[in-house]
Amino acid sequence: MTTTASPDVTMQVRKGWLEANQAYLVAALASTAAQVARHLGRADAGLIAGRVADGLTPAPALDVVCDAFGLTPFERAILLLCAGCELDADVAALCAEARGDPGQPGPTFGLALAALDGSHWSALTPERPLRRWRLLEVSPHGPLTAAPLRIDEHVLHFLTGLSGPDPKLTGIAVPASAPAPTTPAQEPAAHALVKLWRSPGGPVPILTGAERSTRQAVAAHAAQDMGLRLALIDAAVTPADPAAREELARLLERESVLATTAFLVDGPDDGSWAAVDAVVSLTEARIAVSAEHPPALARRPTLVIDVPRPLSTEQRDLWRAAVGPDIPVEALVAAFDLDATSIVTAAAAGGGDPGALWSACRAIDRPALAAHAQRVESAATWEDLVLPPAQRQSLELLAAHARHRVTVYDDWGMRQGRATGLGSTALFGGPSGTGKTFAAEVVAGDLGLDLYRVDLSAVVSKYIGETEKNLRRVFDAADHGAAVLLFDEADALFGKRTEVRDSHDRYANVEVSYLLQRMEAYRGLAILTTNMAEAIDAAFLRRLRFVVRFPFPDRDMRLDLWRRAFPEATPTDGLDLESLARLDLAGGTIRNVAVNAAFLASAAGEPVRMAHVIQATRIESDKLGQPMATLRWEADP
Repeated sequence: MTTTASPDVTMQVRKGWLEANQAYLVAALASTAAQVARHLGRADAGLIAGRVADGLTPAPALDVVCDAFGLTPFERAILLLCAGCELDADVAALCAEARGDPGQPGPTFGLALAALDGSHWSALTPERPLRRWRLLEVSPHGPLTAAPLRIDEHVLHFLTGLSGPDPKLTGIAVPASAPAPTTPAQEPAAHALVKLWRSPGGPVPILTGAERSTRQAVAAHAAQDMGLRLALIDAAVTPADPAAREELARLLERESVLATTAFLVDGPDDGSWAAVDAVVSLTEARIAVSAEHPPALARRPTLVIDVPRPLSTEQRDLWRAAVGPDIPVEALVAAFDLDATSIVTAAAAGGGDPGALWSACRAIDRPALAAHAQRVESAATWEDLVLPPAQRQSLELLAAHARHRVTVYDDWGMRQGRATGLGSTALFGGPSGTGKTFAAEVVAGDLGLDLYRVDLSAVVSKYIGETEKNLRRVFDAADHGAAVLLFDEADALFGKRTEVRDSHDRYANVEVSYLLQRMEAYRGLAILTTNMAEAIDAAFLRRLRFVVRFPFPDRDMRLDLWRRAFPEATPTDGLDLESLARLDLAGGTIRNVAVNAAFLASAAGEPVRMAHVIQATRIESDKLGQPMATLRWEADP
């Protein structure tokens, strides 16, 4: 089956074509009706057409249908007779007279075989164009030759020059909206798709790689290059019934001609491809499949076309095109790995305000991440962080890596052809309460990014393969770099690979290997915390860009922590912070003691005094299973 694409014409030319097409159709209808009149012995019924003019450009809609679907002259005449009954009451009356029943104005195959020139029985079969592509509707009542025929409404409108979406595809094939711009790196994918669409019967293109919206944009631009529209099909609405699949396949083929349309099937979220595989194998329409990962379609050859995400330099150009040259975009490009659609969306939401643009970018990935992790709200700053100078410098360098990624890797050429290992991944190790999670909050706040804590209990699964699926969802949702991922107490997931003693040990190692692979490919900032750094596999440590060891605070650090524990608004009386600093407590514990002491003082209607702090310390020590008597007061030097 071949298709003919309509050219882009001005309104005036379009109006002229409509008038000429209508005249051509009226003449063709009259010529066909004249054959029925002659069958009735009426040599001149006032319906015999004059000479039909040739050379109409673009081609008349009737000729497009006949050429594209391969209609014989007899099949063409049947289609015209059915159209005439809808458009001209005289033609309908003529058919009723020929059938000998004024109450039955429509034609039948029997009437067509008897009255029209060049008749052949094969025109009635389901394999021939009239029935295969549902150009006609045959009444299910009565014998085939006596069943009334009716032209499909969509086909009728097309013959008159009024093309539009097929009502039978409503809710199944949705016209694509105006596509987002594509980048130079994505043009080869669009060209490859055009090449496949121009080879009928060839492999089915499978678009993978970039985000769904980017894959759709590439398909839309490929369709535009061919003068086609693009319609999107959600795999979830693909019918399961074999007869309905066959019907859909034929309608898609018909629509590819009548509406010069190509189709993009959006892959199912649950990975069930059976229905899509069946429909794709049945249709010869220009069709492609969009999927996050290449599906295994068994019924027809496929060819995977990888659609790359926009390069950092291309994102910079997209941002400048969206917000203008006067808005600084370098920080946006460094922090967020967005596709063209997301950039256009964020630019529309943020306008010309850099702060609003940043907030819009942060919000884009929140819905995806919210399903897999908990967003941590924090206003912590560097001034709130109490750490030795070496650890603080490591954290500042970690933030610098995330902030200047584009400058170093792209502008300064340090990428050197690498596609993985470009993110900033860190391990924070140290005893509980030494500030690992708080430091993650400080780094995320300094970068202006959301911090998401990954719930390991929801990630790790005893069922084979489920842990990898859960990890993939987390990393995929965060791959735009719009958040800092925090895996708290990560030793539960990232522990040393075990010696293989049974199948479960072997699969645990497979999970670790998969995690190593994702860590290598992740381009954002992921922070892992553990109370037992020695439990981390050495292979992980080689792939972690930063390992920051949080020491138990010494007396000077504890004194600083106690000074920060009570804000200026908190009433205090007689607190001996020097003495409290001698108490061997971690920063998190000091924070808990200060809060509990404040509640005790508030309940007593008093300012916070040493008695409240000591009582709160006993409560905290009982919670930790460390009685107050065992807490060590450091001796004076």
